[in-house]
Amino acid sequence: MKNLSLPIRFGLVTSAVLIAYFLVLSLVNMHTNPAFSFVNALITGFGIYEATRLSKLENPANFSYSEGFKTGLITGFVATIVFTAFFLVYATEINGGFLPELLQKIKGGFNAHIGIVTFVVAIMGFATTVVSSLTVMQLFKKSRNIT
Repeated sequence: MKNLSLPIRFGLVTSAVLIAYFLVLSLVNMHTNPAFSFVNALITGFGIYEATRLSKLENPANFSYSEGFKTGLITGFVATIVFTAFFLVYATEINGGFLPELLQKIKGGFNAHIGIVTFVVAIMGFATTVVSSLTVMQLFKKSRNIT
């Protein structure tokens, strides 16, 4: 259980930062601009980086590529699941006009169901998690270069 507590804790903190960022954007009415979702990738990547870094610091002798990658995946998946649940609640209960406004901002606009948009948010989060975990592990893997 100790192996899971660190990535779950960092995943929850990362999701809280993602939610706070989204709410700050909504205060200035910029949350419907899809370009700002790029910052979500940076927030998620930083959360994965910190979880992996701390995991390596806590147990450097047993730290391996697969252990670090697993830490990154769990951190990102927890953050994505929590943020996606928040997004679903926000789009259906808190601001019912959010989804039509968001779809109008997307060039060419199209009709979409809330389930499809929520699914897309989740897939974007999971893809960001995998890419960020692979990227972060390039920094933390043990080098086998001969010097």
